[in-house]
Formats: sequence, C-alpha cells, structure tokens
Amino acid sequence: MHPPAPAEEQVTTRAYGDRLIASVAACAWAPLALTALAAAAGCVVALALPASLAAAVDAAVTGRDALPATVRLAFLLGGTALIDIVSAIAGAAYSASAAGSLRMRLAARLLAVSIVEAGRLPTGELVNRLVSNAATTASVPMTLIGAVSGLVTSVGGVVALFTVDWRVGAAFLTGVPLALVVMRVFVSGVSGLYDRYQAAQGRLAARLTETLAGIRTVRAAGTASRETSRVLRPLPDLSAAGHALWRAQSRGGWQLMLALSLIEILVLATAGFGVAEGRLEPGAFLAAAGYTALGLAFAGLTETLMGVAHGRSAARRLCQVFALPVLPPGTVPLAAGPGVLSFRGVTVTREGGPLLDDICLDIPAGAMTAVVGPSGAGKTTLALLAGRLTDPDRGQVLLDGQCLADLDPATLRGAVAYAFERPALLGGDLAAAIAYGGTVSDLEEIRAAARAAHIDDVIRRLPAGYRTPAAGVRLSGGEVQRLGLARALLRRARLTVLDDATSSLDTVTEAQVTSALRDGSRGRTRLVIAHRPATAARADLVVWLDAGRIRAQGTHSELWRDPAYRALFAAASNGEKPCPATP
Repeated sequence: MHPPAPAEEQVTTRAYGDRLIASVAACAWAPLALTALAAAAGCVVALALPASLAAAVDAAVTGRDALPATVRLAFLLGGTALIDIVSAIAGAAYSASAAGSLRMRLAARLLAVSIVEAGRLPTGELVNRLVSNAATTASVPMTLIGAVSGLVTSVGGVVALFTVDWRVGAAFLTGVPLALVVMRVFVSGVSGLYDRYQAAQGRLAARLTETLAGIRTVRAAGTASRETSRVLRPLPDLSAAGHALWRAQSRGGWQLMLALSLIEILVLATAGFGVAEGRLEPGAFLAAAGYTALGLAFAGLTETLMGVAHGRSAARRLCQVFALPVLPPGTVPLAAGPGVLSFRGVTVTREGGPLLDDICLDIPAGAMTAVVGPSGAGKTTLALLAGRLTDPDRGQVLLDGQCLADLDPATLRGAVAYAFERPALLGGDLAAAIAYGGTVSDLEEIRAAARAAHIDDVIRRLPAGYRTPAAGVRLSGGEVQRLGLARALLRRARLTVLDDATSSLDTVTEAQVTSALRDGSRGRTRLVIAHRPATAARADLVVWLDAGRIRAQGTHSELWRDPAYRALFAAASNGEKPCPATP
C-alpha cells in the first residue's frame, strides 16, 4: 500500500482531530448539555425582548395600561440574568472537566507509549500540547454551541423583522451576501495561520524547556547570550504568523464592520420611513432596531469560527501524540521462576538504522551480568527491552520462558526493578521516593535499602531526615543516583536492571554499591550497564556489545585478554588501576 499523499494525509489528520473533539464533548456531556439548554433558553428570551419592549413603548405612548407589558419585560430581563448565571457556571464546569479529562487521556497515552517512541517529541513540545493545546481543543464544543446559538438568534431576528414589516426584512437581506463573502474570505485565510503560529510556539517551548533543564551548564559555560539566541530562534516565525493573524483580523474586521453598518442603516432607514408614513407604530421602530441587532449576530460567527479553527488546529497537534504507538498490554500472569532473561533474535531499528541487530542472549538466573560497549552500541536499548519499556521490531524477550509482550503489566512491573542514570524523585518525601512503585512502606526496610545504597547517612544529616520533601531537597547527582539504587534494591525484584545508574558515583562509592548489589541481591538476576572495569570485574558474566551486535561474552578476566576490550575502559577508568580479574 502506498503512503497517503500530503493532501490525503492532511484530510485524515483533520478527521482524527474532529473525532477527538467529539470524544471530548462526550466525556463531559452533562455540563455541556446544560450549557446547550441555557443557550436555547437564551435564544428564546433574546427573541422575545424586542417585541416586549415595543409593546411596552406602544402602551405608554397610546395611554393604554402599560403594567402587563412592563411586567413581561421585567420578567424577560430577569430571565436573561438567570440564564447568564447558569451558562457561566455550566461553562466553567464543562471547561474544567473536559480539559482535565483530555489531559488525563494524553498523560495515560504517553505513559503507555514505548520509551523510545516518547522521545520523538521534545519535552517542551509535550508540555505545550498537554497544557495549552488540550485546553484549546476542549473549548471547541462550547464554541460550537455559541455558534449554533448565534445562528439561531440571527435567523430568528431576520424572521421577526419580516413580521414587523416585509420591507424592513428585505432591507436587511440586501446587505447579507456582502457580509457573508467577507466572513468566508477571512475564516479561510486565518485557518492556516493558526497552524503556523502553534507550530512555532511549540518549537519555542521545547527549546526553552531544554535550556531550563540545563541551566547550570549554561551558567558555567558562560553561554547565556548564545543560548538565548538559540531559544528565540523560532521567534521570527512566531512573530510572522502572529502579525499575519493580526493583519487578517484587522482587514477582515473593518470590512465586516462596514458591511454590518450598511445593513443597519438600510434597516433603520426603512423602518423610520415606515413610522413617518404611519405604516408602523413607534414601538415597531424599536423592535426593528432590536431584531436588527439580533439578526446581525451572524457576524459574531466570525470570531466563533476563528475559535473553532484554532481548536481544530490544536486537536491536530494532540492527534500526533495519540498517534504514537503504545505497548499493547498482555493478559498472562507471570509464573514463578528464578529470573532467566532471554533475548531471541531481537532487532530494534530506529531512524532507518539498527540499534540492536539479531541479538540472541541468555542471562542466567541469579547472576550479575554486566553489559559493556562503546557509546551507541545498544546498551540502553537492551536495558529498556529487559523490562518491556519498549518492544523489539523483531524477535522476543522472555522472562523465565514467558514472552514479555504476553505478560500482564502489573505482574511484570512487580518482577522487574529499574535504576536509571537520572532517577526522578517522585512520591512526596524521601522515604516515599525510595518506596515509590513498590509495596514496601516500612521505614526500617526503607532505611536498610538506603544503607545498602550508601545514602542513609546523607539522608539522616538532613533536618527532616527521611521526611524531607523530595521536590526541594538539594542533593548531588551521585546522591540522587544512590536514592534510585535504594529504590531498586528495596523492590527485591526477580530482575533488577541498572541502566548507567552508577555513572555519577565516585570510584569508592561505586565499588561499595556494586558489592552491595552483588552480595545483597544474591539469588536475584541483575543486569548492569557498566562503564568502569571494576564494575565488569565484579560481574558473573560480561556481555560485550558493538554496533548493535554481541561481539563477545564471558567473564571480565577472559575478555580482558582482548586489546579492543581493554580499550573500552581506557577513557572511563580515568586513572584508576584496571581490574584484569574478578576478585
């Protein structure tokens, strides 16, 4: 099957965006329905007001009893105020519910996406879409209700003008075609500009997020001005799109106002001649003025349609997030087993090239296995596959003979523990951050894991100890890594994966932690991404990756005989004495 042409792809994206908007409306149907009812009631009251005002004026002018007409007018005015209150409350409830629901769906989608696929969109882009684009998309159903309400009010006003006098109605319709042409040209012109504006806004947000994340590096390098220029590079595109929008709005605005003014002048002149000739009562002139204002409500559709265009553009951006492939959850429970991890013909391809190429590997149960190799060899990809944070393009990854893709996610997460290079401290205080994702909440067990990771003494020196809020604590990169290691050790999982989780530790601490991992986790399988010879020397098995393939495997002392293997650690050893044999 041939890929869709650009025009076909654009149509498909728009269709998906419209479906997303419809699903958002369905998620918060109750407040949306109340808003629609309030809008319908508002149309009825608005159409009744000019006639009621005309009746009150005619009664007063002719000397008839004006009390009934005045009471009706007061009742309608009170109804208008009540409808406005209900509409405001229901609208706020809908906006909060719909935007919140959409953000939850987006977050759930991102959490279900492969780690590798999630990295295709920069963090700043994702934040912009999650916050700004989600709210804009959620507002479209409310905008459409306003559009329908305005259209009904406008049509009702025109019909009412014909009931006042057919000449007045005809005068109104004379200028409508011109106004419609102006509106059509304006809306078609701004739709593409919204896409350009939001794309530039997303690029700017992505660059700003990257810079804020590396603010210390920028300050230390003295490159603030250069980084500012890089962050603001999309600004000309943003400015150009924004100015184009303003020019389009300005041009369309004065053209539309001119057309509407001509319509109003025609109607009022016709009604005025009618009163002067005695064909119409004075109140009819007021009614004609009121219904003209209602009839011109269709002009407000320009702003409404702009809001819809903006919302559809935002929805298309969200569809790009929902289009990211998810890891389909399995349903099979994980049976008991010793923790044998197997890779069978595993291939992972990204950006047209292989990250891993036909990997066949068995990690023995209870063993500590180190994975070594140069940068780009596929070590991190192998670690991600071990706990199904991503899926292979071909082949299978098995834990104790069961394919990870078939396993229930809850049982798999309970069997595999991870420690990363930059662990996130989630959960509240430091105790909760260490226990995050597990079932252990006993403080003594948490402290035992912290002692094994050599971070307990650091935590105890803090004023609040383990109750120190994780979000505001000042720790070094190595101390944060040790907290992540403590979390992994606390899990006592069947398989523990350390993805470059000791890179920020000094040599002594790294040796202590590795020894704790080796001796304190005996009987459980451990997979360690290693960069230092001392780590590889303490492992039971070393797997040497090169260009996505297994170059060799064996013990560290066996592989040390190869000069190319020794060269892997030349830069990483940083002066430490190489470890040719396992102690």
